[in-house]
Amino acid sequence: MGTPAKNTICLWYNRDAEEAARFYASVFPDSSVSAVHRAPSDFPSGKKGDVLTVQFTVMGIPCLGLNGGPAFKQTEAFSFQVATADQAETDRYWNAIVNNGGQESECGWCKDKWGLSWQITPVALTKAFTSPDPAVAQRAFQAMMTMKKIDVAAIEAAVRG
Repeated sequence: MGTPAKNTICLWYNRDAEEAARFYASVFPDSSVSAVHRAPSDFPSGKKGDVLTVQFTVMGIPCLGLNGGPAFKQTEAFSFQVATADQAETDRYWNAIVNNGGQESECGWCKDKWGLSWQITPVALTKAFTSPDPAVAQRAFQAMMTMKKIDVAAIEAAVRG
């Protein structure tokens, strides 16, 4: 194993960090599971030999999944924001997360079955609501506020007015 990343995102899971990491690696490009570490002795939320940490990458971002037990839960205060090129890519990621025990939320947000939040954000949406034309930005933003999964065609229609 090479030199560890200088900055790694540590994500707390109850006992299923490996399952989550393997799911992310199966869904997102440039994602993989690089190591599974087992506890050398008993710990507060597990026993010797249980999976303690999982090193993985999500779209090039180094992460460490920690099986820390039920004491802490994921919140929307942390999310992965995934920029998508088109509706097909948006649908693929959204459906993978939601159809694997996740849940829809508002404005392009969804949660996976482990409670981690994801913003599946088409580039067309970001360009639209950051437009230098305030009317375009407002129309796009208002359209987004009515959506769960982002509808690229509806955002493009809002841009056109």
